[in-house]
Amino acid sequence: MNEEVLLEAGVVTRCRRRVHLENDPSMRDQPQAPLDLGIEQRIADAAEHRRAVAKLLGRLHGEDWTEIPRGAVADRAELTLAAMRAGTRYISAAQLPSDRENGRRGSVDLLVRSGDGYLPVLVVRHKITDPGRGARVSPVERPVPEASSIDETRKVRPQPRDLLRLAHAVRMLQACGMDADALRGGVIGVEADVVVWHDLSAPNWPEGRTALTEYEARFADRLAVATAAAEGAEPLAQPSRINECKGCPWWPVCEQQLHDRRDVSLVVRGEDAVALRDIGVSTVDELAATPLERADELPLTGVRNTDAILLAKAWLQDLPLVRRVRDLSVPRADVEVDVDMESYGDSGAYLWGCWLSGADIGQEQGYRAFVSWEPLPSDDEGRSFAEFWTWFCSVRRTARENGLTFRAYCYNELAENRWMLASAERFAGKPGVPSVAEVRKFIRSSEWVDLFASVREQFLCPNGKGLKVIAPSAGFTWRDAEASGENSMRWYRDAVGL
Repeated sequence: MNEEVLLEAGVVTRCRRRVHLENDPSMRDQPQAPLDLGIEQRIADAAEHRRAVAKLLGRLHGEDWTEIPRGAVADRAELTLAAMRAGTRYISAAQLPSDRENGRRGSVDLLVRSGDGYLPVLVVRHKITDPGRGARVSPVERPVPEASSIDETRKVRPQPRDLLRLAHAVRMLQACGMDADALRGGVIGVEADVVVWHDLSAPNWPEGRTALTEYEARFADRLAVATAAAEGAEPLAQPSRINECKGCPWWPVCEQQLHDRRDVSLVVRGEDAVALRDIGVSTVDELAATPLERADELPLTGVRNTDAILLAKAWLQDLPLVRRVRDLSVPRADVEVDVDMESYGDSGAYLWGCWLSGADIGQEQGYRAFVSWEPLPSDDEGRSFAEFWTWFCSVRRTARENGLTFRAYCYNELAENRWMLASAERFAGKPGVPSVAEVRKFIRSSEWVDLFASVREQFLCPNGKGLKVIAPSAGFTWRDAEASGENSMRWYRDAVGL
């Protein structure tokens, strides 16, 4: 095996083609796409969360806690190994010694002493439990399995990526002889109140597999892909479009190759593309040439068979959307409000933008914004949401009092629904904030219209159904060429000084 191939834990949840490109020496000077702004923000938020938890642990554990300083990887690995040999109880920002024999490298947020060895603990910025029972936890004040017990108020929220990262760290601890007896690891979540402990040797994976078994199979595969790339051998992974491509820095490389091949994954992605190639349908042209009367022979699960053929035909003609129906139908009303919410990651919703149009009800038509300029999370978010909801309900009420119909519109209701419900729950009792039941009643009513659903039901969209793709077909253009949900978060961050 090429000793220069050392892989981190992230490869086991990464596209195989990306692993190839990252380890192909001929690709080192190839320009890559800039990091997706949404991903960049999540990385920054996660790093800040880790720093905050490290400070908390440092205050709690004093001399029993140490943090490995920034520096060269080799130097940090030596410091980590020295701290483990000294028996330091808690080691933060640990850099594990590279396991060259098995092709592993990596770091871990926290190592905790257990028995004669160490267990890995991750610090993550997502939820790790849900209401229920059965999670094994220990308080963050005592982040060791010896202090753990079954919590009758929490159940584990499945996070496969966390388990695979822990498995990687356990194998690296074994390689340097500093592992504990138990094949176990912990996770501190976004609330940073407890450590959830996972038994990596338990059958907690589909079909009775263990996290370690799943990790070993995936890592062996990615190591083979990376080694072939490093040695210039025949690639073990070819490009194919999947959901992950959207935020991948290597997408420009793969996109060009896929377009050169007119690959079928440009129209149907993921497992459907693999299934089509298996029956000899490898290009968009071949899919488009499939007679509609033979559509049932296509082995597709993610898209209707006839739709796949029509999408291929539309792609060949560079059409952004094609009607499914002769006559379009969108619910309309006398008084209409378009609603668009902008959130800052998981911290909250800082903007509720509204456009009022239709019959005159004595209110100025056009755009108005309900916004908070305080860094989120903040109670001021509750104030702006209350003002939005108060105005919104006044428009509905006035329309009804005048015998007029009312409807409000959004594009993909999942985001707006999430933050309306979350805001009602988080700011319950504040002036103007509705109850969760009131919000739920509205979003279930016919007055709330998701235009994304209308597009999905009435159009085929070979290039996706995103608003930036669809809106130009309706004659709309943005004043700012860089307008996007991701950029809005960056502009907000700069505006409020985060």
